[in-house]
Amino acid sequence: MKYTLSIFLLFVTLFSFGQKLSTSSRKAKKLYEEASYHLTYGQYYEANEKLQKAIKADPNFYEAFLLLGDLNTDMKQNKTAIRYYKKSLELNADFYPQAYYYVAKLLIGEGIYEDAEKYFKSYITYPEIDAYTKSDAERNILNCQFALTALQNPVDFQAVNLGKNINSMYSEYFPTMTVDGNFILYTRRLGDEDRHQQEDFYASIKGENKKWVMSQNIGKPINTQMNEGAATISADGKTIIFTACEQNGVYSYGRNGYGSCDLFFTRRKGNRWSNPVNLGPPINTSNWESQPSLSADGETLYFVRGVRRALRRESDIYVSTLDKEGYWTNPKKLPPTINTEEAEESVFIHPNGKNLYFASRGHVGMGGSDIFMSTLDENQEWGPAINLGYPINTYKDENSLLVGPDGEIGYFASDREGGFGGLDIYGFPMPEEIKPEPVTYFKGLVYDSLSKQLLGAQIELIDMASSKVIKNGHSNGSTGEFFLTLSPHRDYIINVSKDGYLFYSDAFLSQKNFDRLKPFIKNIPLLPIEVGSSIVLKNIFFETDKSNLKQESFIELKKLQKFLQHNPKISIEIAGHTDNIGSYDYNKELSGNRAKAVYEYLVGEGISAERLSYKGYSYDKPIAPNDTEEGRAQNRRTEFIIIRK
Repeated sequence: MKYTLSIFLLFVTLFSFGQKLSTSSRKAKKLYEEASYHLTYGQYYEANEKLQKAIKADPNFYEAFLLLGDLNTDMKQNKTAIRYYKKSLELNADFYPQAYYYVAKLLIGEGIYEDAEKYFKSYITYPEIDAYTKSDAERNILNCQFALTALQNPVDFQAVNLGKNINSMYSEYFPTMTVDGNFILYTRRLGDEDRHQQEDFYASIKGENKKWVMSQNIGKPINTQMNEGAATISADGKTIIFTACEQNGVYSYGRNGYGSCDLFFTRRKGNRWSNPVNLGPPINTSNWESQPSLSADGETLYFVRGVRRALRRESDIYVSTLDKEGYWTNPKKLPPTINTEEAEESVFIHPNGKNLYFASRGHVGMGGSDIFMSTLDENQEWGPAINLGYPINTYKDENSLLVGPDGEIGYFASDREGGFGGLDIYGFPMPEEIKPEPVTYFKGLVYDSLSKQLLGAQIELIDMASSKVIKNGHSNGSTGEFFLTLSPHRDYIINVSKDGYLFYSDAFLSQKNFDRLKPFIKNIPLLPIEVGSSIVLKNIFFETDKSNLKQESFIELKKLQKFLQHNPKISIEIAGHTDNIGSYDYNKELSGNRAKAVYEYLVGEGISAERLSYKGYSYDKPIAPNDTEEGRAQNRRTEFIIIRK
């Protein structure tokens, strides 16, 4: 929140209680009163002219200097305003102590931190000041101290303009990107100060040379003649959630709204986007909702909700998740480690789901709006807000940070010199200390292995080391598609299940095979439950030449246990198989003992022995040639077969 200074505040202070002007010069007093009249009608030039003559007539007329400070503040002539406020305080520091606060706010807004700290400290020595400005001054003293240290310890930062294929003579901001890093969507404000301004979405893709091609207006039905902006695109590029705001109480093109700004969504079907639909309650309310950020799995939505209180607007970051029926749950405000009593905006959740970047005016920083990062810990709690440092943050307002999926490049909007016009989008290498963990992804579709029908199924992503379920998701019921992000520092087991089908499981050794440029892509067949149906238990592991189950096998065994509990009429045979290394009899015994180990585990977990049998097949039933190590590895397997349903 920017504390707005108004020339009318001083009028109230001076005249509400019959305040007598300090000057003894009738000429100066008359000129001051004439200036006040001009200001009432917004005639700044005339008011300035009268006040200049007033201080010439009486160089000690501190009220006139105060009013000149207010006038120049409203005219955005901050350096001139600072000079006049300082002069008024020199003449009479105790007459209007609020001037200390005003000049300090202007000084910190210009990055003049030592002077700003001095004036803030002078201001809070006065006993009769309002609680809000006192609290704000105390926070800004910390800002000044932080900024002076940050200036002496800059982070490595080199911003590069994304070029003419992205940027234009207009302002570009709020970028969002697919998880493969090949599609960027952003807001462009068309028009200028003298004409109707309108926000539309533009998009670009990376060409064969890995450079952005010329961006294009994404057109109808998303873009209209009214404002659309601040979007988030799903990891797979097939869903956009964006902000649309009313103008004169009306939304465009039949879009119904609940507040001044609402969140809408649209989905891509082939090369076309569907008609946008309001997300509705409980996401949208009579307040304004904006600046969404969708998690990579599409099941968590972060956004900004704002309310107007008194003379200022407050905004906080909220989060909502999809329930089992696919509806957004009641949004919750993020904790005080992120939200403050000031404004939080421009939220972005990295595809890794753990690093949250956002803009805030309430946390200690360089002054104004700074960009911060918070990290979700193992207890699912958000850690402290970490300032990204100088010169990523400056005395100006910074916001709308996007970090690429590989964690290497950050993107932001800036109006710095050398751009194409207005705000441009820049990229910069992320400093090591604020880099998020990179991600790759696993995508495909789920289908019936016999009919080829596309299926909606339950998907579990399990950390192999801890056996913890990290993500619960679903494949799309219409398209069978699924999309999961993967960390390079974990190995995973994926389990896919659906009523009426045998479950599917597989292992992904992400640590060994991580390459963000080569994601895991696999279609998953589910086999209907029928007598004679069988699946290989790919994640059952034994000690070499032994029948002792390894620890990492229990994830798969628990899945088999739950499958049998969920389908109480099913009976199975557990079958052990080997490669052809060694004698037939040795492998027969080994495969039988391994099948028995699985049988005994299930019985020990409460599955009736009457529903289970086991058998070792040695190398009688190979599923691959035994003349390669890869083939032999496939033949060393445990599977189960439905023998009754």
